[in-house]
Amino acid sequence: MPMYSSLTRALAEALVDVLWFVEGCEDEQMDPDDAVKVLEGVAHLVAQLSSDQRSEFIDLLGSMATEEADPPRREFLEGFPYGLGLVEDDS
Repeated sequence: MPMYSSLTRALAEALVDVLWFVEGCEDEQMDPDDAVKVLEGVAHLVAQLSSDQRSEFIDLLGSMATEEADPPRREFLEGFPYGLGLVEDDS
């Protein structure tokens, strides 16, 4: 039985893992300018998603957050759509 229910889920998990790593890196581990480039690149990519794809991705991130046992990672997942500009912050 596959670990992930779909390719979309597997790729979303991989993307979150990479960005979780980048966000948590110290300056000695990764050049801050390179980290910003990675984050901006992903933000640009998700900005190109159609409305349906964006909704699917947001729903998937919500499911991942609900299933996440690690509180800091769950918080990261919950903020992910806002951090990448998938949704507007209401505050």
